[in-house]
Amino acid sequence: MDIAIHNSKKKVSVSDDAFAASFNEALVHQLVVSYMASARAGTKAQKTRSQVSGGGAKPWRQKGTGRARAGTIRSPLWRSGGVTFAATPRDYGKKLNKKMYRVGMRSLVSELVRQERLVLIEKLGVTEPKTKQMQARLNELGVNNALVLTDGLDSAVYLAARNIPNIQVMDIAIVDPVSLIKQEKIVIDEAALKKLEERLS
Repeated sequence: MDIAIHNSKKKVSVSDDAFAASFNEALVHQLVVSYMASARAGTKAQKTRSQVSGGGAKPWRQKGTGRARAGTIRSPLWRSGGVTFAATPRDYGKKLNKKMYRVGMRSLVSELVRQERLVLIEKLGVTEPKTKQMQARLNELGVNNALVLTDGLDSAVYLAARNIPNIQVMDIAIVDPVSLIKQEKIVIDEAALKKLEERLS
């Protein structure tokens, strides 16, 4: 299939497998859930009665005091004791096979092409880290809520875009499904498109 370059008669030929795949909603949902779950820290931790310091000696004898029997001052019933069902560090990640990930990304990118949310350009043309220059280029493209994908992270582009609301700049090598869905438009140059095609093939 061919994808037209914005405001140009030129078209770029791309693989049908990568950019014309059918939309699999269930797989894309799995992709997003897996990505977001893997991003969770899972570092919450509490101490059980065995991990709290102290409490080695029995606080009083078993019988004859009139008080309830107690074996340790670190019991969960006591102030400053351990926690009954203590939280421990855990991994929230959900396994997703590489093949499933690739098919899901193909499905997602193909749907973006069908919805005309993918804006292909020859070059971004931002040479200096100036917000004004970046904003002028985005106005030319007619976008105000976009993910800008480049082949390699250009510091000039990144610095020029960071003060513009709803604009995110990302290297094509680390693009993720959530970023693709979140933004209204995806602005991508030819070099990045070819890298994306290689990644999805």
